[in-house]
Amino acid sequence: MADSVTIRTRKFLRNPLLQRKQMVVDVLHPGLSNISKSDLREKIGKLYKADSATISVFGMRTQYGGGKTTGFALIYDSVDSMKKFEPHYRLVRYEMASKIEKASRQQRKQKKNRMKEVRGTAKSKAASKDKKKK
Repeated sequence: MADSVTIRTRKFLRNPLLQRKQMVVDVLHPGLSNISKSDLREKIGKLYKADSATISVFGMRTQYGGGKTTGFALIYDSVDSMKKFEPHYRLVRYEMASKIEKASRQQRKQKKNRMKEVRGTAKSKAASKDKKKK
């Protein structure tokens, strides 16, 4: 991360209900393509004297022509409040939660339609069997 990166925050708001501070972040990075979110979390942490593990940065959009990126940042009061209020997919990004593995959308729909064809205890058999195309 170069020293030429400048971070400005605006629309700063303290949200006690969700136990966080929230703000719009403007990153000025002339001559650089972009700045990574992890570097940005560390830099915001130093700016607001917060642990980088409690900071969530998302929605980064670089202006046409480069040099300026705008996004959103949340600084939670603690890691527990972050785990409580932050969406699961963002916690997965920050490696605070594991991704929920599930079958593909098409496989789930096929299973649902197989289950419609049978009644009672046969549903468990219909859910597990795979029909082969002829």
